[in-house]
Amino acid sequence: MNPSATAAEKAALRQRMRARLRALAPGLRETAGAQLAQAIRQLPAWRTAQSMLLFAPLPDEPDVWPLLELALAEGRRVALPRLAEDASRYTAALVADSGRDLAPGAFGIREPQAHCPEVPLNRLDFILVPGVAFDRQFRRLGRGKGFYDRLLAGLSGFTCGVGFDFQLVETLPGEPHDVSLNCIRTPSHALFR
Repeated sequence: MNPSATAAEKAALRQRMRARLRALAPGLRETAGAQLAQAIRQLPAWRTAQSMLLFAPLPDEPDVWPLLELALAEGRRVALPRLAEDASRYTAALVADSGRDLAPGAFGIREPQAHCPEVPLNRLDFILVPGVAFDRQFRRLGRGKGFYDRLLAGLSGFTCGVGFDFQLVETLPGEPHDVSLNCIRTPSHALFR
């Protein structure tokens, strides 16, 4: 498939998925988040991780916030993505207190404030990854800006994509820069590579 056809196919899929995400029934986000949190806590990679990169969920993503609070309560090193000053990429910055250390960033997403130290990407054991869609070849479709693609390229830890059941599709259009995940988890599906 040529690059422009791949980009068009990705854009169309993003549009379809965003429409489904906007139409979510009230309460589904929290229910799915609770199911995912329970499942992810059972993963050996989660149980053994000392440092992890989590994310602050957007309103159309499963509410995985309890995982962040749990990891902090367990004394793990927890980082979240923070947009770099030049707005070209995400970095990972440590947080110790979600109430004190996080504030809305450039896109309205809660991210670590300036006083939170960056952590080298290769020091992260477990990475929780959001997406618009995932496929059975362990690829993810993001929001279209490439921030997570660039972030994932620098990571060596265990990567776990999370989403709603309908976000798991048979196949996604792929590109050479796409990074495969180690695991994809939805409330009803668990895929491991």
